[in-house]
Amino acid sequence: MNVRRAAAVLAAAAVLGAAAAPAAFADDPAPAASPSTPPEIPAGLHGSTDPTYDGVWRQSLTLLAQDTVGLKPSAQAVGWLTGQQCADGSFAAFRPDPSKACDPKTMVDSNSTAAAVQALAALGGHDDVVGKAVDWLVSVQNEDGGWGYNPGTPSDANSTSVVTGALVAAGRKPAETVKGGKSPLDALLTFALPCKGKDAGAFAYQPDKSGKLLANADATAAAVLGSLGAGLGGKPMKPAGSAAECAEATTPEQAAENGAAYLAGPLSKDGHLTSVLPGADPQPDLGNTADAVIALASTGHAEQAEKAVAHLRDNGVAWAKQTGPAAYAQLILAARASGEDPRDFGGQDLVKQLNATGPAPQAVKAEDPVEPGKQVDAGVSPAVWWAGGAVLVLLVAAAVLLTVRKRRP
Repeated sequence: MNVRRAAAVLAAAAVLGAAAAPAAFADDPAPAASPSTPPEIPAGLHGSTDPTYDGVWRQSLTLLAQDTVGLKPSAQAVGWLTGQQCADGSFAAFRPDPSKACDPKTMVDSNSTAAAVQALAALGGHDDVVGKAVDWLVSVQNEDGGWGYNPGTPSDANSTSVVTGALVAAGRKPAETVKGGKSPLDALLTFALPCKGKDAGAFAYQPDKSGKLLANADATAAAVLGSLGAGLGGKPMKPAGSAAECAEATTPEQAAENGAAYLAGPLSKDGHLTSVLPGADPQPDLGNTADAVIALASTGHAEQAEKAVAHLRDNGVAWAKQTGPAAYAQLILAARASGEDPRDFGGQDLVKQLNATGPAPQAVKAEDPVEPGKQVDAGVSPAVWWAGGAVLVLLVAAAVLLTVRKRRP
């Protein structure tokens, strides 16, 4: 599911102005102008880079990953996340001053809200926050049953999937969450490509301007989980067994199987998914690769992701060090989904490194102890490296200017 890309594009668009926004966001409200001075990293927030476009997202993944490995996150970190909620239940990507009430200019979005729901529902004890957030998500559901990134924008596979995961996490039934006679599961089926040609079984992010569906690996990994009613960390739905096969998608479960079959191709061949920027050689996309590993494991085809897991073991930590806490969280979730130990992933302790990006977890949860001999890392507070974050935003901005976007590559 990739708000990583949405956040990066929004950041670039903010730097360049609304006129430079890529086609995929042509219907989205123009993002606010980028602040001349990046906001200070608030106490409790994980990561050291500008949180303007990914604060809630990266915090949610961090808390979810810590919970998944049996840690009780810092009360300060949880309090920062709950404090980001607007009075109507929604979340924006980041609110620098949560004491100020949200207003119509606050850029709330479905992805940040749904990610926060998944994290807080997993932690437990936040029923009021979760309930208000889910009620807001339902209130902005589109007539086709899906969701766009911002309220009122056309549905896309990624947003619909992360919201579907939030509904399930909060105890709601996606099939019964209906608008215009359609559920999110119905919406996801409209993004599924048929079982023919080189892109058989893939999902599109959205139809293009002519209504054509273009295969998108990022959207496919997200939609596999959404179609299964699984959250960001995935959920094994059946025992591992035969290879994924594509067939006519008359049900969400079959559409998920088809998406797994599409993802298995490049993962089995290359060990990773690939991103391409004009003028540059194709590069492994480790974020989407981690998401695809979770998707394959959730459909019972973890064995088809073995080469990708090996690639993440060899290259994941270097990528996460450059990217931040959300990347460490993705690696942890992918390791867990594939049966690997995130505390010894290619000789690296992913949990320790994630903990070091922010306030230390409180303790090991009594109901889910760590493995014998494993220690809970105390974590340290990160330094604030604003210059690096600013350079990253400018690089993304330049890439957007050069790129003819192929629907969330």
